[in-house]
Amino acid sequence: MNIHEYQAKELLKKYNVPTVPGFLAIDPDGAVSAAEKIGGDVWVVKAQIHAGGRGKGGGVKVVKSLEEVKSKSEEILGMNLVTHQTGPKGQEVRKVYIEKGTNILDELYLSIVVDRANSRVNFIASTEGGMDIEEVAENSPEKILTVDINPSVGIDEKDVISISKALGLDDDLLSKSGSLLKNLYNAFVETDMSLLEINPLVLTGDKELICLDAKVNFDDNALFRHPDIEELRDPDEEDPAELAANAIGLTYIKLDGNIGCLVNGAGLAMATMDIIKLYGEEPANFLDVGGSATKDKVTEAFKIILSDKNVKGILVNIFGGIMRCDVVAEGVLDAAREINISVPLVVRLEGTNVDEGKRIIEESDLTVISGSDLDDAAQKITKAISGIK
Repeated sequence: MNIHEYQAKELLKKYNVPTVPGFLAIDPDGAVSAAEKIGGDVWVVKAQIHAGGRGKGGGVKVVKSLEEVKSKSEEILGMNLVTHQTGPKGQEVRKVYIEKGTNILDELYLSIVVDRANSRVNFIASTEGGMDIEEVAENSPEKILTVDINPSVGIDEKDVISISKALGLDDDLLSKSGSLLKNLYNAFVETDMSLLEINPLVLTGDKELICLDAKVNFDDNALFRHPDIEELRDPDEEDPAELAANAIGLTYIKLDGNIGCLVNGAGLAMATMDIIKLYGEEPANFLDVGGSATKDKVTEAFKIILSDKNVKGILVNIFGGIMRCDVVAEGVLDAAREINISVPLVVRLEGTNVDEGKRIIEESDLTVISGSDLDDAAQKITKAISGIK
């Protein structure tokens, strides 16, 4: 789950992480009021969407008068902000964050992620913070240092020194950087984050370290431990189909292809998407129906898949372990009848009572194609949609 910058900063403040004073606004007058509360003569108007690259996309503006606060807020609010992370569709801006201007001496990059390869939390640090960090990673990877943290010890002084050196900080800043790094690490671990990105982390003219931006993702599987964090979810920033799927216990992620996938099990779903690509087409989604492909679940899954107008056909790939394939077949057919599926539908079953399940599919009154195995099913669905524009 993602949250907005302003929410991330409120959370980090609880861990004594230094940020800049700021207030949220949903209209230009509210933006002016926020600037007046902050005081000073320089502010930053920042679009709040769940995507990076806002500055390059025109969603971050430095202003030097209350009139400019209002005019730039009017410009940003309601705009369709397109960044490298939103894709060409962009994302509508519904709120802005008004922040006090900062005297920046240097812009640095700092993030914390979970490294699945070594099952540890990693700090990633660079002196090259700011809007072009992706280009730095691609063209000058030697400027980026990764430090993995021993989970039985946590971040220690050796780690602090390594990360601080990677950030180009002088020795007289070790105390401040040590406090910052430890507080960020505690926030990451205690709230089950999967990503915490500070870009930029700035060194001010007063030699203070300030988190000028914050991007936070949480592990969805751990949200049950953090109901307060789950309340920060912004439905406007999420795909409606993904929200609908989540509400009924389905895992759905929309993709850019034209073959809808309905599968039980994440690994099998990945394999299904791979073989669709092998035969020259693209999956329209990842959808894991879970351990029980009941008629009701399959019906809702079909509705969610078909809400994507790019879908030209559907491949159902179910392994019946505890579930019997004949029961799954009846459920798939009942669901197909209920919503009157008009696109080609290929069903591949394997597992308990598979022969009976295939017989039910093949003898049904519906135009449903049975796949003998996954390879056969993938070839059949790609062929079935080949003539559909």
